[in-house]
Amino acid sequence: MATPVFFGVRHLSPGAAYSVIKELDKLHPDIVLIEGPSDLNDEMKWFCHPETKLPAAILAYTQETPIHTLLYPFAEYSPEYQAILWAHQHNIPCRFMDLPSNVFLAINEKTSENTEDKNNDEQGDTTELVYKKLEDLLGESHDTFWERNFEQSEENYMEAAKEFGKQLRETATDSPYRTAENSVREAYMKRVIMQAEKEGFEKIFCVCGAFHVEGLQNNEPMSNTDENNLPKVSAKATLMPYSYYRLSQLSGYGAGNDAPAYFEILWESMCQKNIEQTTYRYLTELAVNQRKQGHITSSAEVIEAARLAQTLAKMRNSKYPVLQDLRDAAITCMGHGTFSEISVSTASVEIGTKIGALPEGVSRTSIQDDFYRQLKELNLEKYRSVEAQQLDLDLRENLRVKSEKSAFMDLNRSFFLHRLRVLNVGFGTLLKSKQTQANWGEYWSLRWIPETEIEIVEAALLGETVESAASFSLKERADKSTDISQAAEVFEDAFLCGMPQAAKYALSAIQTLSVDTAAIVEISKTAEHLSTVIRYGDLRKFPPEPIISLLSQLFLRACLTLEEACNCDDEASKQVMESIDRINKIQLNHEFLEENRLIDVLTSVSDRDDLNTKCSGFAMATLIERGLVEESLLAVEVSRRLSKGVPADLAAGWFEGLAKKNRYSLIIRLSLWKQLDSYLQNLDDEEFKRALVFLRRAFADFSSNEKSNISENLGEIWGVEPEQAADILMRSITEA
Repeated sequence: MATPVFFGVRHLSPGAAYSVIKELDKLHPDIVLIEGPSDLNDEMKWFCHPETKLPAAILAYTQETPIHTLLYPFAEYSPEYQAILWAHQHNIPCRFMDLPSNVFLAINEKTSENTEDKNNDEQGDTTELVYKKLEDLLGESHDTFWERNFEQSEENYMEAAKEFGKQLRETATDSPYRTAENSVREAYMKRVIMQAEKEGFEKIFCVCGAFHVEGLQNNEPMSNTDENNLPKVSAKATLMPYSYYRLSQLSGYGAGNDAPAYFEILWESMCQKNIEQTTYRYLTELAVNQRKQGHITSSAEVIEAARLAQTLAKMRNSKYPVLQDLRDAAITCMGHGTFSEISVSTASVEIGTKIGALPEGVSRTSIQDDFYRQLKELNLEKYRSVEAQQLDLDLRENLRVKSEKSAFMDLNRSFFLHRLRVLNVGFGTLLKSKQTQANWGEYWSLRWIPETEIEIVEAALLGETVESAASFSLKERADKSTDISQAAEVFEDAFLCGMPQAAKYALSAIQTLSVDTAAIVEISKTAEHLSTVIRYGDLRKFPPEPIISLLSQLFLRACLTLEEACNCDDEASKQVMESIDRINKIQLNHEFLEENRLIDVLTSVSDRDDLNTKCSGFAMATLIERGLVEESLLAVEVSRRLSKGVPADLAAGWFEGLAKKNRYSLIIRLSLWKQLDSYLQNLDDEEFKRALVFLRRAFADFSSNEKSNISENLGEIWGVEPEQAADILMRSITEA
């Protein structure tokens, strides 16, 4: 029986992939074994499906929280993928030979809990530290070292990779836990290899990481007892699309490479047996992107960059220019010595935006199937792109179409996107409404990233479909709510998701929690959520009747507690003023709420001297906004609040509260500014400086136009030009 062939590779290496195919064609083995979870062999067939577009990844995940995941990503130039494809094309059995995914996940759980092992990993020459020392010695990144010495090794790649892996094993001293994990993995893989021999396979071809070649050649296989004692967790697996961005190390995937799109160019050049064209393709694509960015890039610059890259390669003892040579040449000739000038283009050419796709019927969880079904039904498939795209929704019924499905397409899209939002699936981001008065418009930014798929899989723990998972999530949040505002957020989310049963459950939680709630902030926030549902209920086919009674109760309670809440310090006054504003807006939006009751409370707060003056000023501003304060009444109140003898902090605080709302109506009242000027004129120096601190805070968020209008008023009062008044005002503030 022939000795198994061990082909050591670097994951995502075009040179390794190219050499693997050559070696397979030469040896034509009986079976191909690949480093990967041995329980996921059924996923291999999907990589060979004609509709599969790489990059793609196998995702294994635990079924209990906290979720642990295991990713095996593949690009077209992955040596493992090319080995799988070769075996499929030649009708040769192909299997994964590493530890099962449920064992890997169990090990990962233990590793994450083992802080001692993490500390040990920071000591000694770990594999990562050996790479770092190599980089320091050569003055080049590990990717550049590998490309210069291995990707261009057209004849003896297998021997070179084997020797590199051997020397790495001899040099690195990983932590005991990590060393033990590698030993267990290699013993298990050796067992799978021996099992294939027992089945009668004579020519066995093994594809594994270069680090593991020597271990697989020399270590003993795992015994039955050891296999039975391996830790396991309950786990599932699925195949998922992936992206070049995720493959790149920018996304944190350690086994990736810096430039997946560039390595695809290198791979295609190898397949065409013309590796030299990599130089020209990289530089011409960079030039095209530069021109798209609005930069003037001539053909002469491309030619000079190609010549410089070839010269740099020879100076650095390289057969062909590698990525570092090409980038250095591009910076010099096309970026005019500045990387920032070509940075956007290099990201496009080196990393790219390519994202994979899988055929229908691929192994998925039920929630994934439901997600993709709804994506198709709601015509959202085109938004499944790594580039962000905006989607504008009109939630009104479309009367120009015949079917009910088409008439409410945008509304159903909204329900779907809000359910994903509740599940923390980052497919859609809700944008701020473009029209403040229109309640029928909703605006989303949609972007697909591989993490989206992971988030969908994680949601499988909550339910079999997007709707059932969202319902479970909402119920769980309602149960965990400790105050009525939290429960009200759940209620509004349920409303936005179009889920009346979940909303009913959250409403019950609000009613239970409201019994012991007296804080005006919580009451106002809850009332605001309920108000939103009532206002937009018809649009979203949601009956408002059960909510009206509860909102009326909360409004009454707010009116009864508002006055006492204004007896607070300055730190709490901000939240109280926000609560007044919420309650005021809610009453204006709903005629069934008693207007006179709120006006009476606001009037009392405005009149009282023993409450926080900011709150009193804000109550006055609210009454002015409602058109309930005549000029004479305002003049009396200003004279009273800004009279000599009133402490500077109290007077300035009242004015700050007054200036929080309806500024235009205040600016046009010259009498107000005369009174403020008179008040400041009568203060001594210390009082003036103290008042100025509060007044600066009051004017801090005024717009430049508003400040200009105030300067005009002061100019008229002082008898000077507005520009001069503005100059005096700014000088006094700066000096103070």
